[in-house]
Amino acid sequence: MNIHLKTAVDYIKRAPFQALAAVFVLALTFFVATILSILVYSSGKIIRYFETRPQVIAFLKDGASPEQITALQNHLSIDGRIKGVKYVSKEEALSIYKEATKDNPLLSELVSPSIFPASLEFSLNDLNYAEDIIEEVKKEAVVDQVGFTANLGSESSVGNVVSRLRTITLYLRLGGGILVGVLGVTSFLVLTVIIGMRMTTRRGEVEILNLIGASPGFIRSPIIVEALIYSLVGVAVGWLTSLVIILYLTPSVVNYFGEIPILPRDTVGFLLLFGAILGGELLAGTALALLGSMLAVTRVKRGR
Repeated sequence: MNIHLKTAVDYIKRAPFQALAAVFVLALTFFVATILSILVYSSGKIIRYFETRPQVIAFLKDGASPEQITALQNHLSIDGRIKGVKYVSKEEALSIYKEATKDNPLLSELVSPSIFPASLEFSLNDLNYAEDIIEEVKKEAVVDQVGFTANLGSESSVGNVVSRLRTITLYLRLGGGILVGVLGVTSFLVLTVIIGMRMTTRRGEVEILNLIGASPGFIRSPIIVEALIYSLVGVAVGWLTSLVIILYLTPSVVNYFGEIPILPRDTVGFLLLFGAILGGELLAGTALALLGSMLAVTRVKRGR
């Protein structure tokens, strides 16, 4: 075993409760960081889903010719603000209605395709375009009226929908950034304080090593290794705990949100997501260990 690693392990064995305290605090920090990372990822997926999901439905007049409908569909398809233009015939509209009312067959028997207007349905790349596009489509000669599935009551409320989604997005990203920053500072301070306490109890050993001519790197190495052990074990425990909890909750969460891709549905995507989080946390933990241990050593030297 490397002499510095052996020395660090011996230091940990001498004060196991301080070591447990350090690992516990760091594990809690990285556990929260992992959960927060998943929440930020899922929130982004939900917001992206609702940003692109709302459908604009242009109901067509009964007298519209196939040529006019095709011309309008092609015009909408080449508009960079619009995606997924789909033509829904009267028969398809009836099928959709029957599917929606299959629990009550009597409702389906009372209607015919003639009462349903044909329509063009499409999504928006950005909700900011909603009001402009709706006004443009309403002016088309073959369009009878325009509906918007995100509309909460009338066309005037489209702006409110956009505003609310913007506000939610802003608060989620801002709040997530602040929490990540607070967790990072807390982890750094906790590690620095605990390593500093351990350094204080070793001041005599450090002075003896200085007297016998040990290099500063030789003196610092066991301290840095010890900090790395605390940090990396904390990352592993926090990450594994959050992974187990999320694996347990994933089936219920996925069923609740239905088609919204709140988490990757495939195993590879799921593992890649958690692997990326683990990689980032290992880097963050290593940086915290190095900075915290170096700061603790510097403080002890100044206090001599």
